[in-house]
Amino acid sequence: MILYNVTVNVEQAIEKEWLQWMQNEHMLDVINTGLFQTAKVFRLLNVEQSEGTSTYAVQYFAKSREDYQTYERDHADALRQESTLRFGNRTVAFRTLMEEV
Repeated sequence: MILYNVTVNVEQAIEKEWLQWMQNEHMLDVINTGLFQTAKVFRLLNVEQSEGTSTYAVQYFAKSREDYQTYERDHADALRQESTLRFGNRTVAFRTLMEEV
């Protein structure tokens, strides 16, 4: 099992809109690529937040590293661009890849 984790810092002024879009559109678009089995979103509680921001971890679970690599090659850029077009620089994301042991 591969966990693709996207940690996103979101301005609180757009937090509700971003979370609704993430849960009702973006995560579904990623799942609909057929390369991830499930997705979850968590709000981080044990990190110091910058003033006026909240941090989330969006987690996607794939069967294999090859599925993740196919996602990166064929889908990631277009899906990331949707976020940029919609929210500009009001969110900041970094990504990590983990393997279940």
